[in-house]
Amino acid sequence: MIERSHTTTRMSQIVTHGDTIYLAGQIAEGANVTEQTRAMLAKVDALLAEAGSSREHILQAVIWLADMEDFADMNAVWDAWVPEGHAPARACGEAKLARPDLLVEIIVTAAKPA
Repeated sequence: MIERSHTTTRMSQIVTHGDTIYLAGQIAEGANVTEQTRAMLAKVDALLAEAGSSREHILQAVIWLADMEDFADMNAVWDAWVPEGHAPARACGEAKLARPDLLVEIIVTAAKPA
């Protein structure tokens, strides 16, 4: 069974299929990549909690940066956020994001706890 939450004509913020949770790409406002990353990861926390999971159950994360020069600053926030021993499979690349003020975006796939 597929369940969708926060659905519009374009997309759903959460899609659950069985015990797997898929989040739409998450972005956030902020003056720099550090602020945007913190706010973006807080959104991930909230959506995962709503879906019955948490950051300890993230299977994969794909991160896009508008500029790879921000890689170290984004990673400083990421490394503090990921629980020790629960690092997911991850990729990070540079991409032109939807708006010029956006510096980082993440898409997350997670599992529901057993």
